[in-house]
Amino acid sequence: MRRLLLISNSTLHGSGYLDHCKDQIKSFLTDKVKTVLFVPYALHDRDQYASIARTAYNSIGFNLESIHEKPNAVDAVRQAEAIFIGGGNTFRLLKTLYDENIVDEIRKRVFEDSMPYIGSSAGSNVATVSINTTNDMPIVYPPSFKALGLVPFNINAHYQDPDPNSKHMGETREQRINQYHEYEDSPSVLGIREGCILHVEGDKATLKGVTNARLFEREKEPVEYDSGSDMSFLLKV
Repeated sequence: MRRLLLISNSTLHGSGYLDHCKDQIKSFLTDKVKTVLFVPYALHDRDQYASIARTAYNSIGFNLESIHEKPNAVDAVRQAEAIFIGGGNTFRLLKTLYDENIVDEIRKRVFEDSMPYIGSSAGSNVATVSINTTNDMPIVYPPSFKALGLVPFNINAHYQDPDPNSKHMGETREQRINQYHEYEDSPSVLGIREGCILHVEGDKATLKGVTNARLFEREKEPVEYDSGSDMSFLLKV
């Protein structure tokens, strides 16, 4: 049974790193998990990133080990009690997951062993079908845009609504997602705003957090969903 906690952002305005979702993380991991394996591949300075993440997890009673400090990434995933993949650049993150040969290993641990998976921002993006709907720049090139496939849809983390007072004439986030859906076989895209969380337990998915989400499906009008909404229908292929 897959267990996922997909968070839009690591830092909410006015609070510290993971402060807005620490209660959700603690409840999600339960007492069965003592140590979390952190994947800092989305940022360049992995040591500093690991230090920040370790402080946050220690504050809620969990040990944290970073995969980049391990001699072998595959073995680290195979031995992990739970995994947390942090935010940063999604292209850099996915490329490194492929480089370290752990895409299939993570997927296997989640589906076969029910290893808890926590993603934030880029870490949530790579949990989906592909990274085609990320907001990031392609600063590096992964061998494929195909991601972990832990859910059968895509996510747009940090989703932003159009600002009616803005003088910016470029495409809105909604317009860019609609452009993606101009192509056949493009999966649904869940736009999760800052402070929004998707909690998946097996075949049940629930929106949590302090903000709502906006669902985009090909050739359909977008639909708003409030925090607390049952999103299990998204998990049906």
